Amino acid sequence: LEYERSGNRKIMEVPYDANRQALNALMLAELAEGKGRFIDQLLNGAYMSCEMNSWVLSAHLPRQSSKRSLPDFREQIIDLGSGGYGALMAWIHYFFRKPFDKINPVVSLQIRKAIKERILDPYMNDDDMWWMAFNWRPGEIINNWNPWCNSNALQCFLLMENNKDKLVKAVYRSMKSVDKFINFVKSDGACEEGTSYWGHAAGKLYDYLQILSDGTGGKISLFQEPMIRRMGEYMSRSYVGNGWVVNFADASAQGGGDPLLIYRFGKAVNSEELKGFAALMHQPKSSPNNGRDIFRTLASIAVDKELRQTEPRHENRPFTWYPETEFCYLSTKEGLFLAAKGGYNDESHNHNDAGTCSVWMNQTPILIDAGVGTYTRQTFSNERYSIWTMQSNYHNLPMINGVPEKYGKKYKATEVKAGKNSFEANIATAEA
Repeated sequence: LEYERSGNRKIMEVPYDANRQALNALMLAELAEGKGRFIDQLLNGAYMSCEMNSWVLSAHLPRQSSKRSLPDFREQIIDLGSGGYGALMAWIHYFFRKPFDKINPVVSLQIRKAIKERILDPYMNDDDMWWMAFNWRPGEIINNWNPWCNSNALQCFLLMENNKDKLVKAVYRSMKSVDKFINFVKSDGACEEGTSYWGHAAGKLYDYLQILSDGTGGKISLFQEPMIRRMGEYMSRSYVGNGWVVNFADASAQGGGDPLLIYRFGKAVNSEELKGFAALMHQPKSSPNNGRDIFRTLASIAVDKELRQTEPRHENRPFTWYPETEFCYLSTKEGLFLAAKGGYNDESHNHNDAGTCSVWMNQTPILIDAGVGTYTRQTFSNERYSIWTMQSNYHNLPMINGVPEKYGKKYKATEVKAGKNSFEANIATAEA
């Protein structure tokens, strides 16, 4: 209810994430040690999770018919939270069904029932979940929710669905849905949601494609498609140096993504650029534990040794141009790095900032993008553009006659051109 009252998401999400991360840690500990020391608490956590009315985040529950932020037991929807929770529970069932059954078989039955009711059934029966994009109309956004939720659902089906005919239908349904995302995003490979969302957009698409390839014995794979490789290498091209990244949209100014995810992506698409960049970003003493994402944790453990043996390397290319997304990066031998964008003011996680730029000198920020504050209810509501960080007048843009840029697809940069030493755009069309 706190989300409804004040817009605060953290009140619900902090304890929710703590419980989920504890389950993840307990599972990894038992898999590593194998002596049964963590089974009881793992069982406690799994059974408690089944007793929750919903695994959906309070901020996303208003997508129920009730429009309220308390779970309505009459309707199950799938969001980023419930999908991830369901995948974690499916892996717990997969690894620990036998030891659980020795204690009490009802626990495994309860886990199976919860996953069926909260993930499997709604996934197959509800075409109206917006992120699946089955009812997509021109002008609507398809964003990171699509590959993120589909990758989680696909794990649940591969681990829990024993009927092969039903499994085939579920896998095919997931492919049709993810096709909508691939067709929507620009083929140049840039992530319009910003570098912080690369791991949730391109990174989750990679996860989905890897799970799909593994689940079909490699018979269904898109890793040879140039677009998929370009989506991966967007992350290495957006790295300025010394921890700084190009941070358009809701992205943070620092952080180069999860090195183990970047390495796996590079390995899948055969990119030496990505693998070398992953080695550069990797912290030698870090562990391959991804907090609450159990698939990524297990997949990262499998390549951790390889990554540690990879030679770090990265170079800023003099000219990188994404002609559809209209992102341009220019760098010089003297240490100057410019990032500029055209685009339009209805991109996913948009800041009404068509034409903005950021500049670094010797890997030190000079002209910055302030990024985004802590997410609240206001962030993704009709009040979004009342927040100062979402306005053109708080970006590196001119205020012509005191008029800021406006929100909407028709407000965009035009006549956008990029060359090896230049970038230009007409941004009068973003204001009127």
